[in-house]
Amino acid sequence: MSDNDPQLGSAADVRARIDTSKPHSARFWNYFVGGKDNYEKDRELGDHIKEIFPGLVDVARTSRLFLGRAVRHLATERGVRQFLDIGTGLPTADNTHEVAQRAAPDSRIVYVDNDPLVLAHARALLTSTPEGETAYIDANLYEPEVILREAAKTLDLTQPVALIILNTLGHVADHKEARDLVSRLMAGLPSGSYLVISDSTATSEGMIAASNEYNKSGAIPYHVRAVDEIAAFFEGLELVEPGVAQVTRWRPETEDQTAVDAYGAVARKP
Repeated sequence: MSDNDPQLGSAADVRARIDTSKPHSARFWNYFVGGKDNYEKDRELGDHIKEIFPGLVDVARTSRLFLGRAVRHLATERGVRQFLDIGTGLPTADNTHEVAQRAAPDSRIVYVDNDPLVLAHARALLTSTPEGETAYIDANLYEPEVILREAAKTLDLTQPVALIILNTLGHVADHKEARDLVSRLMAGLPSGSYLVISDSTATSEGMIAASNEYNKSGAIPYHVRAVDEIAAFFEGLELVEPGVAQVTRWRPETEDQTAVDAYGAVARKP
């Protein structure tokens, strides 16, 4: 991608859109996973939240590991070669395209986000193997038809696609609306596609308190949900074992199965 990619806008335009006066979820999460792409307001909020509920750091770390395991499973065990990752967040280690293309170099990945800092980093970091392809769409979750239309420029939507929405649906306050957005996205994907979701859950007083403090910060609010509300996103789909589980306990590859306030699952569209 060039500094003046017509799809993404000029680098100067992107930088002008970055608001450092209040925290932002992508930058806040980046701070929690040990990244450097964050600002003072993000770090201040992160330190404050850690005092209230240090377990949120574990949620951030283990949710990232869940992403890697889910993508690896889909690429190696299910033959998936196309991935649509909505709410990309800031690139760190083992991004979706890196995990997928290590397992299957011909994988195609489309990232979707609308944070200007994420957009700025997408130019440099979202690379691809020669056999595959990686693209970026500047859009948000509330535009499912736009996302599908733009994704179709890179992905073949007549073939299975893994739709990935991690730590993003909490920004949609109304659960019914969040389910509708997921349903509209899945409706545009063929049989044999997969849905991957994980999110923070209202499963401890500490997580609820941390969520309340975050929502007072001026950042876009994030609403933690009950586990059965997370499960509801997968209704009508065929859950991959072990079903809806704490992210640390979804097909663990190590003995690190710390209990965390985050649940996720992978499910197939019949």
